[in-house]
Amino acid sequence: MRDTDICRRVLIAGVGSALLAGPARAQGAWPERPIRLYIPWPPGASADVFLRALADQAGRRLGQLVVPENRPGASGSLGAAALKDARPDGYTLAQIHTGVFRAALAAERPTYDPVNDFSFILQLSGSVHGLVVRADSPWQTIQDFIAHVRANPGRVTYGTLGPTSIQHIAMLEAMQHLGVEMTHVPYRGGGELYTGLLSRQVDSVVDASGWAPMVADGQFRLLVVFGSQRMPRFPDVPTLREAGIPMEVNSPYGLGAPRGTDPAIIARLHDAFKDALFDPATLAVMERYNMPNLYLNTADYDAASRRQHEIERENLRRLGMLPAGR
Repeated sequence: MRDTDICRRVLIAGVGSALLAGPARAQGAWPERPIRLYIPWPPGASADVFLRALADQAGRRLGQLVVPENRPGASGSLGAAALKDARPDGYTLAQIHTGVFRAALAAERPTYDPVNDFSFILQLSGSVHGLVVRADSPWQTIQDFIAHVRANPGRVTYGTLGPTSIQHIAMLEAMQHLGVEMTHVPYRGGGELYTGLLSRQVDSVVDASGWAPMVADGQFRLLVVFGSQRMPRFPDVPTLREAGIPMEVNSPYGLGAPRGTDPAIIARLHDAFKDALFDPATLAVMERYNMPNLYLNTADYDAASRRQHEIERENLRRLGMLPAGR
């Protein structure tokens, strides 16, 4: 064999080996730069505070910054919309919550498919919702509030994070059960929502537990919680079922990446964020906002998300908010 043929074969073999080894080396080096985490709420919302603490702890474990980026609006669906268009390289993540499914189902022309456009990483926690009023309001109990609403149809206002938000859907369902009417006032985020209540723009607010510190320091009064159990921090406050409204609202959420993200990268993200979830610094934030630990691994979270999609479809259908053909 001529020397030139030998050299050519060695060169081809070397190039082939480099091409095969290239992806493995790139994968092994991940992450090589900061990771972006879309938070679909304004700064200061309870989920924002939690996700920022989580991002800090996960970044320490990954050896790169996990940089939060707030994308509020559209009932918390803008993070998912941005995630769908991101490259599936592990450098863009977003919170996936029940509103992500609901917003897509309720839209005439959804901008993303909540089941097929994302790779689900892990479930983290859930939002504990409740109805709060100002501490100087005349309503001492949820029964007082319901009696006033019943006597003043359409005149009592409640604020939420917008149409198709879990708070709005929950209130529509509760009003159906009670046979009463209230007026909905949408807000962009928790800060505006609470300012609206304090400034008497609205009579009441339904939101996740961002109100907890203001209940604890005496600015707000918590009348009822929407979950299946009372909150340990406010043990005297009844659940909806205990108040005679046969429903409960659970709002689990987790993290997702764009569909097609390398499973090896998903595994590393899962491990880092799981470890961060159980870090004492993260647990302290969860305790402050009464957030339950609802951890699920990647496979279980994927299955739970698909079930949640069908639950949200049925909720919208029951309330007459599901577009034709859905």
